[in-house]
Amino acid sequence: MLRMFSSQIKKMVSELAGLFGALVVLIIIFGLTANNFFTLITFKTIANQIPDVTIVAAGMTFVLIIAGIDLSVGSVMALCGAVLGVSIINWHLPLWAAIGLCCLTGLGCGLLNGSVIVRWKLPSFIVTLAMLEIARGAAYLVTDSRTIYIGGTIEKISDASVLGISLPAIIAFLVIVLAQIVLSYTVFGRYMVAIGTNEEVVRLSGINPKPIKIAVFAICSLLTAVGAIIQTARLSSANPNTGMGLELQAIAAVVIGGTSLMGGKGSVIRTFLGVLIIGVLSTGLAQIGAQEPTKRLITGLVILAAVVLDYYRNRFRRKDAID
Repeated sequence: MLRMFSSQIKKMVSELAGLFGALVVLIIIFGLTANNFFTLITFKTIANQIPDVTIVAAGMTFVLIIAGIDLSVGSVMALCGAVLGVSIINWHLPLWAAIGLCCLTGLGCGLLNGSVIVRWKLPSFIVTLAMLEIARGAAYLVTDSRTIYIGGTIEKISDASVLGISLPAIIAFLVIVLAQIVLSYTVFGRYMVAIGTNEEVVRLSGINPKPIKIAVFAICSLLTAVGAIIQTARLSSANPNTGMGLELQAIAAVVIGGTSLMGGKGSVIRTFLGVLIIGVLSTGLAQIGAQEPTKRLITGLVILAAVVLDYYRNRFRRKDAID
């Protein structure tokens, strides 16, 4: 048992080495080219920006592992934030009740996504694209297309800290650790990998993949609701336009982290490193004066390189399996 655990640790370290090396290279490059990159303010900015994306990306990792995709997370975040804001300001609910309602909203969106996908055997791309529009429209209706300013009631979540570490960062870290444990050391995690590898084989072996797939989409949207709470706390407001492009950020982080787009392979810890790479890349490009089109171009090239690398990695893995 000890030997098996040791081999798993060695394998994980070797897999993380490449991503960690890429992250270090980016930090060195921007440290040399940007005047103020190596400052406490820069790293605090990155740390404050990534918790919500990190939490959403953890859920997206599960979805991609089962060979699915969720394009609705940005809109679901906007809807959950809108429900949170309206619950506090318009309905005068206590913070704990508003947070509960926010999480239920996210959970409901995920359950609807998963149920429609498995009931009618539809591509997750189409179903979650529909949810993208539904949730965004609902967010506009709930907020009357206006930003809801919440103030101190919600700010205490982002202001709270333990031993100098912000509460959102602690929550994001716990989500990453828990999600990796679920993926690596639970039956549910093994089922996810098996479904992504070959769903038909899972079905023929007597395991019903439907509830597992529904649960994965529900978990992804629930984590998106948690991300919405953190983002709303950081901005002190609920904006129906929030989360635009979040699905692309999350998918990019997961793909850069090495999770296969074909399913059956992934790591939440590597996804976290993918989030860090995107965060450092975005902040560094901004500090050297790159315009938004240039930032999008470079980020897109990085994603494309990660997808091509994933293709060759899967190709070599299949070749080794045959040999």
